[in-house]
Amino acid sequence: MSIRNNNNSLVNPMAKQALDKFKLEAAQELNVSDEYKSGYWGNITSRECGSVGGQMVKQMVEQYENQLANGNGSAPQAQATNAQNQQNQ
Repeated sequence: MSIRNNNNSLVNPMAKQALDKFKLEAAQELNVSDEYKSGYWGNITSRECGSVGGQMVKQMVEQYENQLANGNGSAPQAQATNAQNQQNQ
């Protein structure tokens, strides 16, 4: 028997509902079996679950790249460097 360590905690717990909605939208886009609509994902294949997760990541990366291209955000590393430079001045 193994000890489970769940490190999949949300940075912002208030985002749980939004992420669940996002997951359902990604599943609909991929035409995954309708069984997920009940909220139970146990009957969904690993392949389908992986496709949903991959679709979510793809959309998040696309959205972030668009934000960077439009000047509405900056890369996390650049933010950290800028903050550190401001502290040193």
